[in-house]
Amino acid sequence: MTETVSGGAQGQAPGKGKARKGAGLKIQRVFSTEGVHPYDEITWERRDVVQTNWKTGETVFEQRGVEFPDFWSVNASTIVTTKYFRGAVGTDAREWSLKHIVDRVVKTYAKAGVDHGYFATAADAEVFERELTWLLVHQYFSFNSPVWFNVGTPSPQQVSACFILSVDDSMDSILNWYKEEGFIFKGGSGAGLNLSRIRSSKELLSSGGTASGPVSFMRGADASAGTIKSGGATRRAAKMVVLDVDHPDIEEFVATKAREEDKIRALRDAGFDMDLGGVDITSVQYQNANNSVRVSDEFMRAVEDGTDFGLRARKTGEVIERVDARDLFRKISEAAWECADPGLQYDDTINDWHTNPETGRITASNPCSEYMSLDNSSCNLASLNLLKFLKDDDTFDAALFAQAVELIITAMDISICFADFPTEAIGQTTRDYRQLGIGYANLGALLMAMGLGYDSEGGRSMAATITSLMTGASYKRSAELAGIVGPYVGYARNAEAHKRVMRKHQAANDTVRTLHIADSQVHKLATQAWADVIALGETNGFRNAQASVLAPTGTIGFMMDCDTTGIEPDFSLVKFKKLVGGGSMQIVNQTIPRALKKLGYVDEQVEAIVAYIAEHGHVIDAPGLRTEHYEVFDTAMGARALKPMGHVRMMAAAQPFLSGAISKTVNLPETATVEEIEEVYLQSWKLGLKATAIYRDNCKVGQPLADGGGKAKKDAADAAAKVESEVEPKVVEKVVYAPVRKRLPKSRVSRTTSFTVGGAEGYMTSGAHEDGSLGEIFLKLGKQGSTLAGVMDAFSIAISIGLQYGVPLETFVSKYTNQRFEPAGLTDDADIRMAQSVMDYVFRRLALDYLPFETRQSLGIYSAEERQRYLETGSYEPLEDHGNTAAELVAPAIELRADDPEAEDSSAVEVRGEASLEISESVAAKPAPSTAHTSAELLEQITGTAVDSPLCFTCGTKMRPAGSCYVCEGCGSTSGCS
Repeated sequence: MTETVSGGAQGQAPGKGKARKGAGLKIQRVFSTEGVHPYDEITWERRDVVQTNWKTGETVFEQRGVEFPDFWSVNASTIVTTKYFRGAVGTDAREWSLKHIVDRVVKTYAKAGVDHGYFATAADAEVFERELTWLLVHQYFSFNSPVWFNVGTPSPQQVSACFILSVDDSMDSILNWYKEEGFIFKGGSGAGLNLSRIRSSKELLSSGGTASGPVSFMRGADASAGTIKSGGATRRAAKMVVLDVDHPDIEEFVATKAREEDKIRALRDAGFDMDLGGVDITSVQYQNANNSVRVSDEFMRAVEDGTDFGLRARKTGEVIERVDARDLFRKISEAAWECADPGLQYDDTINDWHTNPETGRITASNPCSEYMSLDNSSCNLASLNLLKFLKDDDTFDAALFAQAVELIITAMDISICFADFPTEAIGQTTRDYRQLGIGYANLGALLMAMGLGYDSEGGRSMAATITSLMTGASYKRSAELAGIVGPYVGYARNAEAHKRVMRKHQAANDTVRTLHIADSQVHKLATQAWADVIALGETNGFRNAQASVLAPTGTIGFMMDCDTTGIEPDFSLVKFKKLVGGGSMQIVNQTIPRALKKLGYVDEQVEAIVAYIAEHGHVIDAPGLRTEHYEVFDTAMGARALKPMGHVRMMAAAQPFLSGAISKTVNLPETATVEEIEEVYLQSWKLGLKATAIYRDNCKVGQPLADGGGKAKKDAADAAAKVESEVEPKVVEKVVYAPVRKRLPKSRVSRTTSFTVGGAEGYMTSGAHEDGSLGEIFLKLGKQGSTLAGVMDAFSIAISIGLQYGVPLETFVSKYTNQRFEPAGLTDDADIRMAQSVMDYVFRRLALDYLPFETRQSLGIYSAEERQRYLETGSYEPLEDHGNTAAELVAPAIELRADDPEAEDSSAVEVRGEASLEISESVAAKPAPSTAHTSAELLEQITGTAVDSPLCFTCGTKMRPAGSCYVCEGCGSTSGCS
């Protein structure tokens, strides 16, 4: 995409002056079309955004007539409108089009690039602007939220989402910590810091008294964070508190949140409202921060060896107490088992990959643990949508990906030239070291679409090579920029260390063992990129101390219409989708049909498997699906949830190719043991991770539940008990209702159907009442007098009597369809191409013969004619008989793609408002349950299991995990991460 013109000013101070004439980047056009603005290539449409709190019924936001590309989902346009449009709603100052926010951001970046000498010519600057615009409006990447909040507005031009603060062992420093943290929270961001410089409660003050210790000062900071709602919103602030494992107060720190969780349980049982956001939860401390213990290799080896470990005085460094390392490690794991805190950060690993050790050690991280750098620093983020780079042949377009990375990393570096910062110390460090955090989203969806299991060698190899290429291309561009506008100010004193870390990345890339053509192609380009990094860095130095992290990508992931966030696997196989013009659907994940075809399944098999997933939400016992392919469809939640070490191994595959770390939580079932958590923490250290956080299902009490909790539940129970005690008992007559058998007439209409299932032949005769409803069936399968024939006779009688006593046919259909046993397979029935068993076939056939369309539609059973009609018109229903059904909701939103070469065979359709969604004809789409408003709530409805996550304060829907926090699919709000 780009090339450099040599002759740049070496060592120039960042953001000051311009490189000499002739220096700068030559930008090649790759994505946009010459002579055509990216906006003019897109069909735009107007939409109304009305956001409602589903719990209260209150309209929390309304803006009508907003403008977005027609391929953007309703969810994406809603989130961008509510989160990123600037100006007072209802005034002329309010932005109302995606063009407005993209223009104000991109034009600011392009102008700053010109002003600071980044481009060779004005024409190159214009191409840069068009390319960046094209990538954004086509959802190939997104900047982090502060960019959309602030850039190009009258507000301070803050572009960073991640901050690290510093606190020393003095009251002035501690009070300054409270102040700086408060201002960061007020601006809508979060911060982390390490408290280990503060003297412990076991050490003396200069006055002779005993120090309070860091945990005591955490109380004040926690209260401040709970009071200053982040960004003026209702959600809590985001913060990370770290303490070194050799601090004398480490055991008190480890126990803080676990003991508070005990308090929450006791107060809840006493009738207080202890739900997150409840009136009584404010009495509980330490709930506004994530806690992490910074462990050393020395400590972890002591855990392995079963030896003791020294806790050191903060001022002198002398050992003042020795503890059993295994006992302390056990206490850490027990606390995490109780309340998910603390996590671990692996200090020696972090600092072994540190590019600036001559400036200072890395002691802390941002709230989500992906940004790890110097104290008083910040990082701006951007994430690419990996699924956009998947080619038609199911290989990853590595060359195009690298070109996008180079353009995006250029824009990210330019932003530091004009950015504002919450404190002068943070601003100075960021301008001197220019830390960037490029990353990606949709890894889980990409791997599934490629037919690769998330927890498989193939999946990990693909993730490793993509991450390596991303960081290699980023540092290559960083070295090129250093040759034009100079290396970062702190580079000279850290040059050898920085180049050593680059060689470590290159060596890690050389150890990757590729397993297939797709990852081999990516690895080849990554290898070349790292060779260029080493060569260019030796000559030019580097513009950026850091280049990459893997962030949660919560809100911006929805902006890009990503199925999966960050490095996460898919959340579930069935998704909740809003439709243009109102209504909602539940559809099977769009990557599943593609994955099945990649794995070699034919259309009939794909149809049967997808229909099964639509009903059950998982692939276990799906018809025709080979068990060795189950792993491809493993998800974060559900019947085939990934094992904890599957999460750890994926992080380990990507970690060696990141400047920073990874925001991700290792999910464990409620039944997980303390020993399992110990193993996760130990293996994370051995596998070279920089940080690990765990979450055991249902370990936290203080979060809102759909049925209310705490005091509300106790009040209801007390009221019921009171009513029962005050009401005088009455004697009532007991009425017994008995079913009445409705016999068939002596002469009735019947039909006989011959069928073949998996090569087995049979006959079914069905008889109807005078009103046409089914009243009896007879099944013949097997030779007369055989055991099978006798069982079929008995079964037929049982079903027939049930029908005559009023058991609805749809009840039998729902119970017996999808039963799986031999014989199974292809049938000779055009309406039912495959059957999982004879019972599955029989009751699908009965449904088609005797149930009305509306009932069959709710069961997902359609005739061949109806499926064909759906492909041609977007509706299963006959044209003269439209009702308030799934087809009515789908019809206005689906049309054949006339420009698609596959449109003639009706295998591809486009959903207006969805991102060029290709749907196999077998994908079951139907109205979502009225009680489901997000994919998390839909998963609960389908599987009957609870998703252990909080409710959104803004719209009241169930949130879902994203990295080490939660994000709301309904409105884009997060539980603390930007």
